[in-house]
Amino acid sequence: MPKSYLYFLETLPNSIVGEWYNQDRDEWVILLQGDATLGYFDGSSIQLEAGDYVFIPAHQKHRVEYTSSEPPYIWLAVHANLHPKLLAGT
Repeated sequence: MPKSYLYFLETLPNSIVGEWYNQDRDEWVILLQGDATLGYFDGSSIQLEAGDYVFIPAHQKHRVEYTSSEPPYIWLAVHANLHPKLLAGT
């Protein structure tokens, strides 16, 4: 059975903002506090506020473009072989 990963991310060093991610597993992220912006390699982006969540399929290049410092952002990220319908509750 493939391993899944669950972690909280409270703060990232400034050097991580702008770094591209191309992960082998799907990622589901919910922003628990603060604001953040995620950018995609195709030029699109999504702004997140507390309570917003996003599903990022494996190998979809993305990066953190912005995170708030006041209030500090806190998000929960799940890395696994996920199915978006399960996450949407349908």
